[in-house]
Amino acid sequence: MTNRIAVVTGATGGLGTAMCKALAAQGRKVVGTHLPGDETQAKDWQAGLQQEGIEVTAYPLDVTNFDGCKSFVTAVEKDLGSIDILVNNAGITNDAPLKRMQPEQWNQVINVNLTSMFNMCQQVFENMCERGFGRIVNISSLNGEKGQFGQCNYAATKAGIYGFTKSIAQEGARKGVTANSVSPGYIDTPMVRQVPEKVLNNIVAGIPVGHLGKPEDIARAVAYLTADEASFVTGTNMSVNGGQYMA
Repeated sequence: MTNRIAVVTGATGGLGTAMCKALAAQGRKVVGTHLPGDETQAKDWQAGLQQEGIEVTAYPLDVTNFDGCKSFVTAVEKDLGSIDILVNNAGITNDAPLKRMQPEQWNQVINVNLTSMFNMCQQVFENMCERGFGRIVNISSLNGEKGQFGQCNYAATKAGIYGFTKSIAQEGARKGVTANSVSPGYIDTPMVRQVPEKVLNNIVAGIPVGHLGKPEDIARAVAYLTADEASFVTGTNMSVNGGQYMA
């Protein structure tokens, strides 16, 4: 268990960082990806984690590039060993009402948030099945469950993650490979804190528990679903949203 290699895409953000910490606490060898060109920021991020006694290996990766994902997996397996755990966390928003949304906005969000799942999972899935162990967690969203004004592209990708996840869960079920999704609600990250105060207050007022979630709330869900002992949990979605949406 302590030697398992875990990859987290989009690792340097608030949620990704918390996931890396949680996986490292389980004894995983953690690999975090960042955007190509962000090497300086990634080194600072690594250094910050090292000050906390957490070692994470960082690699640049464009998750929209199929060949790039293939090369990344090859490099990780050469440097560290076979990938046992994959957390597809990389994602973006590019919002606009449907009548004003441009094809570029649609395609960019589809490629980063949804096509990346295919790009990454295909590289590791067969090897996981052959070894008889694998844990895949795809990060979706509250807005994939309920929709959101001005986010038809984002909501479509996050809803699409459910169908993708359930399908590969069936393919891996007899081979020791589980696939699940996690749908965060509004989490206290720097990105959310950039929302105007009045808007943020309205959001919090709509959360039954009365406050934003913490990145650690999502990280704990990921840690549970990627645990060796979670072999009987597959094809499911874990909503972590403070009761804001109850399916």
